[in-house]
Parts: sequence; C-alpha cells; structure tokens
Amino acid sequence: MNLRRDVFQAIADPTRRAILTLVATQSMTAGAIAANFDTARPTVSKHLAILTECELLAQEQNGREIYYHLNLQKMKEIADFIEPFRKMWDDRFNKLEAIMKQHKSKK
Repeated sequence: MNLRRDVFQAIADPTRRAILTLVATQSMTAGAIAANFDTARPTVSKHLAILTECELLAQEQNGREIYYHLNLQKMKEIADFIEPFRKMWDDRFNKLEAIMKQHKSKK
C-alpha cells in the first residue's frame, strides 16, 4: 500500500529542508545532492523520493541523469497556506511591541 505523505511531515525533517535549500537555486542530480551530506546515498535517495512524492521536488531527465528542482507551484501553495498565520503572528507581535513601548515610556 502506497500512502501519500503529508507535505508538512516532509519538510519537518532537517535533511529534507536542507535538500530543498540546495535545489532552490539550481537543479541538481541525486549524486550532487548526496555529496553535500554525511550520510549514505540511499538515505538521500529516500529523502528525494519523499520530497518528490509530496510534489515539492520535480524530476527532469537530461540524458542519463535525473535532475531535481523545486516545484514552484507547490511551494507557492504552501506559502499561500502559511501566509494568514504569518500575518496573525505579525499583528500579535506588533501589538506586544506597542504595549512594551507604552510601558517603557511610562517609567
């Protein structure tokens, strides 16, 4: 049975976040990605499979090599989902900052 992984479970892992950061600027092969980690290549391949399954990474074959790159549409969907929460926390921090400034000026 092939269970589809949740995108937030995928990015919860620090190695997978590091992989996303690596391929953010350029497409890379699995070997080039693995060279940046002190783990076995099959471990990195498993991370790549999870990121691909969640559609965070896309694959493109160029000759015999498979290049991984960010799926920008999926990244935008995640950013759009998170944006209201970011705004909410920004508002809360701004209110806290105003209260702290007000309290400081009363001293």
